[in-house]
Amino acid sequence: MKKIEAIIRPDVFSEVRKALALEGIDGLSVTEIAGCGRQEGRTGLFRGNAYEMEFHAKLKLEMVVEDYLVERLVEAILNHACTNEVGDGKIFVLPVEEAIRIRTKERGAVAVN
Repeated sequence: MKKIEAIIRPDVFSEVRKALALEGIDGLSVTEIAGCGRQEGRTGLFRGNAYEMEFHAKLKLEMVVEDYLVERLVEAILNHACTNEVGDGKIFVLPVEEAIRIRTKERGAVAVN
């Protein structure tokens, strides 16, 4: 099994979610995060005062899947999260040693399906 973590722009989430659903992924975790990278900071205005916004709002998607699904899901994310602009995000694929469903105590791939 593998864990896919994708950091994407919030405005592309709807399309990415639909693409993942078409690939059979109906369960994932979504976290609102803020980050910085090559994407330049920008100046904001609050109550008439300018301030530098160093971090940009992003969404972090996390899902644990069987190995055979990884490439299909990575392609789905790449195809629907790309705007060809700096700051589109990143995808990380990590090994998962074990998954356990707490309610039934099932282990392995059956616990994530």
